Parts: sequence; structure tokens; C-alpha cells
Amino acid sequence: MLSKFQNHVASRFSFLEDKKLFLAVSGGLDSMVLLHLLKQLPYEIAVLHCNFQLRGLESFGDQNFIQEYCDTNKIPIFITQFDTEAFAKDYKLSTQVAARELRYSWFYELLETENFDYILTAHHADDNLETFIINLARGTGLDGLTGIPEENDKIIRPLLPFSREEILKYAQENNIQWREDSSNASNKYLRNKIRHDLVPILKEINPNFLNAFQKTQSFLQEAQVMVEDASIMIYQQVAKEMEDDIHFDLVQLKKLPNYKSYLYQWLNEFGFVAWNDIYDLVDGQSGKQVFAAEFRLLKNRNTLILSPILEEGENEEYIINETDTDVNFPLKLRLCQVDDITIDSNKAIFVAVEKIRFPLILRKWNEGDLFYPFGMQGKSKKVSKLFKDEKLSLLEKEKTWILCSDNQIVWVVGIRQDERFKIENTTTKILKIELQ
Repeated sequence: MLSKFQNHVASRFSFLEDKKLFLAVSGGLDSMVLLHLLKQLPYEIAVLHCNFQLRGLESFGDQNFIQEYCDTNKIPIFITQFDTEAFAKDYKLSTQVAARELRYSWFYELLETENFDYILTAHHADDNLETFIINLARGTGLDGLTGIPEENDKIIRPLLPFSREEILKYAQENNIQWREDSSNASNKYLRNKIRHDLVPILKEINPNFLNAFQKTQSFLQEAQVMVEDASIMIYQQVAKEMEDDIHFDLVQLKKLPNYKSYLYQWLNEFGFVAWNDIYDLVDGQSGKQVFAAEFRLLKNRNTLILSPILEEGENEEYIINETDTDVNFPLKLRLCQVDDITIDSNKAIFVAVEKIRFPLILRKWNEGDLFYPFGMQGKSKKVSKLFKDEKLSLLEKEKTWILCSDNQIVWVVGIRQDERFKIENTTTKILKIELQ
């Protein structure tokens, strides 16, 4: 196995040469074999061990076992302890998910603080099969069937081509000691039920089942690449990125026979789960929305608009003092006195200095806001009616700012100036306010 492992790492992970590698070691069979293999190859390694304190004295027995092994073999080791159950309770997570969050957060923190390059874990072919079955049982897309990735950012899994049987045989032949996790014998966890009850049946039906599964998964991975390529090409035809938002053209989208699949491919990474609601949105009424934790999808006429959910802090008021010439947040505005008016767009207004009172206030619009649109000769209008006339989407409304002087609207920024602050023949000082 050593020769096969060395060849696999050299061909698949040649970039690891001369890199500093962390090995995640639990003390179990798989991670101790990985450590034994890497110890014989010319890599600079150090061990990471997490004590999740979930099995009482047994957890500390694992910690002491690994500490002694590393001390004996002069391998640098980093150990941490977590109150996993408290973390899971505080954040309403399952114990397994909590342990994973704690583990990888600590891993990445050490990569930075210790100046290491990669983290190697001991996931193997049987782990891959179990993960496939778990995802299949829960319902998943193609991503869930393509398996555990060999390389994921800074995480490398060099044992994925090897079976648990190969790993056990290598450990026995080389007298490798390891610790048995008593929780692995229990069927409390879904993964253990699959490992103990289902996988043996599959291997009984076909003794080469694991090899057949690896071939099938390889085909699925190739299919996934094709899907991703097609998704990118169609995205370029249907989607338009506008600042923080993405606009999907529904007219073009609905011409596709499998547009639901493309929507899933594009939106899955944004955390959406209510897929039937999203598909209904395509033919739904304008103004309807579907929410994820940090994003939302809005139907606006013939467009689906994907945008981040605005934080509450974005509804605050911002002060502009008389001495300010440049405003950089939340909008970029420039204020300067000029001698003449040159109106060529809605990006700038010209107001009579004597009519405004500093400090000016920049805020979001409120329901019931009233102003006097420039050119309407003293007739008032609700800002909400202006939005309707301009056919603004809900997102465009939410992103619109109002510039006020002494509680009076001076400018619906970028859209319309207020008549009350216009330049007249008696005006002596002109202030230009321009949206950059």
C-alpha cells in the first residue's frame, strides 16, 4: 500500500512537494495509517488532534495516546479541547455538525497562525460510499452524489481511493496501534447503521461493489463537469450582474426545456431550499419573493432578481455637514458651489443655498413620504407614487435614498429633485449635489 499511496500522492497532489502539511489525527485506524504513511515520505508534517469531550475518559485516552506517539516519533503536535455539547446547544446544532464546525474552524485558524499550507484528512473509499448513501436517502442533486472531494480548498484527502479493508490490512502488517472509538459500534448514528447493516449486504451481493461504485461515481463526476459547463454558457445568455444583484431574464429562461435544473444549479450555492416556491415564482405575480438566510429572490415583471438581504443598519440616517464636499457612505456624493446650471441627467441637482438648512440628512424613504416634484409647479406627490410611475422594483425602492433639509425632501436621489429648492432669478449661491 505504501508504494501505491506514494504514487497516488505524487501524481494527484504533486503540488504538496515542499509544503508544510497538517494531518488531522483522531487516533483511530484510518488516521493512524495516514500518519504512518506520511511519516515515511519526505514531507514536513505536524499533527492536529481535537478532543471533543464526548466520551468521557475515552476522549482523554485518545488525546494521551496521540501525544505519546508524536513525542516518541518527534512529530510536532497541536491539541485542543472543545465543549462540543455546549456549543451544539447554544447554536442549535446536532452534535456531529457542531463537532465539524469546531474542528474545521480550528484547522483553518492554525493554517494561518502556524503558516502551514494544507490539512490532510483520512477519509477513504468506504467513507465516500456511506456519504453517497446518506445523501441518496435524504434526497439530493448531482452534487450530493459525486462524493467527498479529494481536494477542497486547503483540505486534501489522499486516502479516498483506498478501502477500509486495505487500510486495516496495512495496519496489521505494520503493527500499527490505534484506538477504537466505542461510538462506532453503536447504531445511534445514521452513518453507523449504513456501515453495519447496509454496506455488508451490498458487498455480499457484489464482492467488487466498492470498485463498481467508484467507477459509477467517476462517471457522475464527469457528468457534473458537463452540467457545470452548460450552466455557465446558459447563465451568460440569461443572467445579468448589476452591482450586488443578479437579474435573470424570464423570457429567455422559459425558452429552455429544463429551466428548473438551471435555476437549481445557479441558486443552490446561495442557500435556498424552498425549490417548489422558487419554481412557482417563475409564473407568479410580480412582487412575490422567496427567502434564504442571507439572500432573496424577487419576481419583478419578466425578471427574477437575486439580491443580498439588507441589514437593519442600512436604514440609519447619515448627516452631511455644511463643510462636507465629498460623501463616501452610504452613497458617493460630491457637493460644490458653482456659478451656473448644467442639467444633463438625474445624477445631479442644483439647489439654492439660501433655501437649504444644514446639516442635510440622507436616509431611506418611508411610507407616507411626500415631496414636490421639480417641474410640477407646486403640486405634491407621494414618493411611493413616484416609484410606481418610474416602475421601480421592490429592490430598487429599498435601495433608493432620500436627501432631506430640515425634514423636507430635497432630492429623491438619482430620480427627482424637489421643486421647493430650485434655482430662481434671485438665487445668489448655487450648490451642485452630484451622485458619483
